[in-house]
Parts: sequence; structure tokens; C-alpha cells
Amino acid sequence: MRRTKEDAQLTRERLLDAAELLFASRGVSGTSLQDIATEAGLTRGALYWHFKDKGELFNAMMRRSTLPLEEALQRAQDSASAQPLADVRKNLLYTMSRVVNDPQTRRVFDIATQKIEYINEMTAAKDRHLQAIGNKRRFIESAIKRARALGQVGPAVSPKTASIGLLALMNGLLNIWMLDPEQFNLQTAAAKSIDTYLAGLSAGASAASPA
Repeated sequence: MRRTKEDAQLTRERLLDAAELLFASRGVSGTSLQDIATEAGLTRGALYWHFKDKGELFNAMMRRSTLPLEEALQRAQDSASAQPLADVRKNLLYTMSRVVNDPQTRRVFDIATQKIEYINEMTAAKDRHLQAIGNKRRFIESAIKRARALGQVGPAVSPKTASIGLLALMNGLLNIWMLDPEQFNLQTAAAKSIDTYLAGLSAGASAASPA
């Protein structure tokens, strides 16, 4: 039984590896399930034993690579430190560092931002993408709320609007960089952009925490 489970896991990993490479080279819509099975040296039946459709396979591929990012976000949410804006900065820069320094993370981000159309069987992938974005936005919004309560951002700042703006800034940088990674240093640009944005949020904040 143990051997069977190990073999099944190895088969699943082969399929995910094949999907990742083909999606990166051909795009998601240009890659069929048969292509993936053939690339993995398996039958289409073996693929369907693990994944019901391309959307489920795509989500599994993304989850495998982005799990460290999701775990880091959960740790940041659980910490609730006295410096919530610093927690946001650290988490966002960790994401950028993973994209720059980990080839697999960079590859799946490239697929998710440049090489997919969220139509037909890929609607499940769209839903999960939106969920991931929502989780990140809610983390930022919650941190800004705490920072405002601590007097670290201006009282007029809308946490929801500010969180959307900061996330849009980071996604914009990432998307532009993905088109040509040689055009600028993503980690440096992200750090300076985050610092500028957070400085704007802090404008008008009280010097001391509210009583």
C-alpha cells in the first residue's frame, strides 16, 4: 500500500512537471491534456485518475509552487505585531524575492500572468486566482487598519482603498517585469515603491499611538 501511494505521488508530480513546462512554452490554451500525458510518458487515463480537467491540474501546479507564499502570508496574519506596515513590507518583498530567485515560482507566475485565458474549463483557475488575490488584499487591509488604530497612518486613510492600491502597485511591477526581467531589478524597485507608498499612508499620522 505504501509503495502504491508513493508511485501515485510520483505519477502526479510527473504530470505537474510536464504541465508546468508545456504551459510555459506553449501557453495554457495551446496545451492539451494529451500533450501533458505524452510529455510525462503516461496515458491520458493516468492523467484523469489524478485530475478531472485542465483547470484542476493547473490549480494543483500553481498550489505546489505558491504554497510557501501562502504559508508566509498565514504566518504574517497570525503574528499581528506592533509594526503592521513593516509586516506588509516584509511579506510583499518575500513574494518578489521568490519570483526573482526561485525558477519554479517565476515560471508559474509567468504562466499565471502572461500565458493563460480564464475561459471554459479554466474558470476554476480564475476562481482560485481571485481567492489568492483576495487573501493578500485582506491581509494588507487588516494591517493598515491596525496601523491606523496605532496612529501609524493618517486617520483619513481608507484601509480598503489603500490595500487595493498597494496590491495593484505590486502586481503592476510584477507584470511589467515578467515581460522583460532585464529591464529593471524587481526587488529594488518593489522595495522603493513600497516604501514610497507606505510613507504616503503615514503622512498626517500622530507621533504617538492614540490613548
